Amino acid sequence: QVQLVESGGGLVQAGGSLRLSCAASGHTFSSYTVGWFRQALGKEREFVSAISWRGNTYYTDSVEGRFTISRDDAKNTVNLQMNSLKPEDTAVYYCAAKTGSSYYTSPGTYDYWGQGTQVTVSS
Repeated sequence: QVQLVESGGGLVQAGGSLRLSCAASGHTFSSYTVGWFRQALGKEREFVSAISWRGNTYYTDSVEGRFTISRDDAKNTVNLQMNSLKPEDTAVYYCAAKTGSSYYTSPGTYDYWGQGTQVTVSS
């Protein structure tokens, strides 16, 4: 069993930055693909970014070049550095973990989820 806890959310002005962290406990993180998803009010949960156990990174088009995902397996954490934030990035952000790296954009393929952290970007 893997427990995930997100942190780092908050309120920021457009153009600002935030760094989200996902800390894992209960199992070593190094063999999992870890993804970040977000869900805005009234919308479906959507894929943001993922990093495989090999360190391969993936991003949805809307955040490519602005967000950077990284992992520190020694600390059992995955971080999402978010720069040049826009009001449309406002959402609850969730980290999730899964074995394997296929279908990393699909929330249904992830086995473990955190409780989410709110990110609000004001215009």
